[in-house]
Amino acid sequence: MSQPKRRARSPHDKQERKSALLDAARDLAIEQGVREVTLVEVSARVGLHSSALRRYFDSREELMLELAEQGWAQWCDRLVNDLGDARGLTADQVADIISGSLDQLPLFCDLLTHVVLSLEGSVRLERARRYKTAASAAYDTMTQALVDAGAGLDHEAAQILLTAAMSCGAYLFQLSRPTATLRELYEQEPRWAHDALRFREQLTTLLTTVTRGAQHPQS
Repeated sequence: MSQPKRRARSPHDKQERKSALLDAARDLAIEQGVREVTLVEVSARVGLHSSALRRYFDSREELMLELAEQGWAQWCDRLVNDLGDARGLTADQVADIISGSLDQLPLFCDLLTHVVLSLEGSVRLERARRYKTAASAAYDTMTQALVDAGAGLDHEAAQILLTAAMSCGAYLFQLSRPTATLRELYEQEPRWAHDALRFREQLTTLLTTVTRGAQHPQS
C-alpha cells in the first residue's frame, strides 16, 4: 500500500489519506479480526500518529462503521449479480446463492456482529443515520431482487430471508473463526468442530429451511 503524503492539504490529498486509513483498517481486520483492530495500529500502518487519524474519523467505531457501510454495497452488488436474470429458482438454489454471496465477504460477516454490539450505537447521530440510510438502500435493492427471482417470495418473505441471512451469517462466521484455545479443544473433540467450522454449508442449510417456510403456499 502506498504511503499517503505527510501533509494532506488539498481535498484530493485528504481523500487519499482517508482511503489509505480505510485500506489499513480493512487489511488489519482481515488479518486479525475486527475486535482486535486499534487506531494505533491503523495509524502506524500508514505512517501517521494516531492523533492525525482523528481528523478523518472521530473514533475506532466510526472507522469500522465505514467499512461496514462499504460491505453493504459489496453484498448488494454481489447478490444482485449472482441472482442475475434467473427465474423460478428453488429454495435450495436461492439459499445457496445468498450463502455464497456472504461466504465471499468474510470481513462484512465479521463486521455485522460488531455493528449491532458496538459500532452504530457509538457514533454521532448523523453518522449513524448515514450508515442506516446506506444499509437500508442495499437491503431494499436485495429484497426486490429476491422477489424478482420468481422463487415464490413476496416482499415480506424476502425480507425475512435476508434478516435470517444477516443474523445467521454473523453468528456462524464467528463460530468458524475459533481462537487458539477452541482450536485445541476441537482437536480433542472433533464433533464440536464439525458443527462450528462449516460456515457456508451450515448457512445454506438454515437458509433453505427459511426459504421454504417463507414461500407462498401455492409455490
